[in-house]
Amino acid sequence: EVQLVESGGGLVQAGGSLRLSCAASGFTFDDYAIGWFRQAPGKEREGFLVIGTTDGSTYYADSVKGRFTISSDNAKNTVYLQMNSLKPEDTAVYYCAAGPIIDYYYSGFLSTPPYGVDYWGKGTLVTVSS
Repeated sequence: EVQLVESGGGLVQAGGSLRLSCAASGFTFDDYAIGWFRQAPGKEREGFLVIGTTDGSTYYADSVKGRFTISSDNAKNTVYLQMNSLKPEDTAVYYCAAGPIIDYYYSGFLSTPPYGVDYWGKGTLVTVSS
């Protein structure tokens, strides 16, 4: 059974940091890209970070460059999202998802709405207070 389980969400003050984890199982981790997505109330789900687990290539949306970092531990089948300098507008449910590594896979991950994604986690809530 394929599973993606996010953890690490919670309440943080503006300017603070959080690290989210995405633990994957049930598929060949190295064959998939893992992305982070978020959905704020009343807004579409957007992808903002993706990592190709085969070679560690990373792709960022402009909205999070310089503040958020993605990394993976292939031995643990886990991807991390380090979020710094958090803003109230970062408040959302954060999801991780996996899709096959194909040509230009990152374009689908970073599209709104995203495409090219096969498996989704259930999400974890991040609330940034002002």
